[in-house]
Amino acid sequence: MVRNFRARLNKLYLVSRRLVEELLSGSYRSVFRGPGLEFSGVREYSLQDDARMIDWNVTARCGNPYARIYREERELVLFFVVDVSASLFYTPSIHKRQELEQMVLALLSFCAIQNNDKVGAVFYSDQIEKWIPPRKGKRHTFRLINDLLGWQPPGRGSDLARALKTVAGQLKKRAILFILSDFKMGGYAKELALVARKHDVIAVRLYEDLDEGFPIKGWVRLQDPETDNQIPGAGFSRTFQDAYTEYRSFWRRIWLRECGRSGIDTLEVAGHEDPGLRLIQFFQKRRKYR
Repeated sequence: MVRNFRARLNKLYLVSRRLVEELLSGSYRSVFRGPGLEFSGVREYSLQDDARMIDWNVTARCGNPYARIYREERELVLFFVVDVSASLFYTPSIHKRQELEQMVLALLSFCAIQNNDKVGAVFYSDQIEKWIPPRKGKRHTFRLINDLLGWQPPGRGSDLARALKTVAGQLKKRAILFILSDFKMGGYAKELALVARKHDVIAVRLYEDLDEGFPIKGWVRLQDPETDNQIPGAGFSRTFQDAYTEYRSFWRRIWLRECGRSGIDTLEVAGHEDPGLRLIQFFQKRRKYR
């Protein structure tokens, strides 16, 4: 599976580079702002300028009002908070969340390469699995992607709160933060609000059809990949199917509620969808409302 994905990744980068450059990177640049403003110079003040931008020292020397000019610092830091718990890294062929996560990270990383931005990541389960400091360059970015492709996490649970707390303590410069997860956990609201105060945070929920409803009509034994707990599933029972759907939607409501409270943008990508198309749609929508 890893070998097949690497082949797809190389093909995506080489054959679809135009897609990444013209669509993804173009939208990417327009919807993410730089971390600050850099002084560029002065020019004569006009009535359309903000009076707070008047440079009084130059104005006093020249006798006419002059305004300071600033340009946006364009170098961005793109940082991924990557869930590698068993609920995503459970690898039977029917499960697509892991591959979906890898594709989203790869596509966004390609955008960063084209824009000469820094890329970094933290992999987390019920512990911090790996910290990759933000750096520039294709070699560094491809190493990050390959690390995710071959990762075999010793941890199985999901502690997003710990990962976000680590990010808050380690990332000193403002970053664009993509949280990639199925968000089947709670207890991260405080830490999410904390990182959202400093960073531009986007929460990406990765899901499959199995996360929306129970498709099997007979008896089946369900196992939690993070705890190994098992329960019998009565797919022929309407009551069971409704309870299953409600349980799945419960975690989605928690996710939407916490993101809404912290003012965080959300993106949902399903296993049957094209992640590149979903990212383009997200960028276009974000650009429209910023």
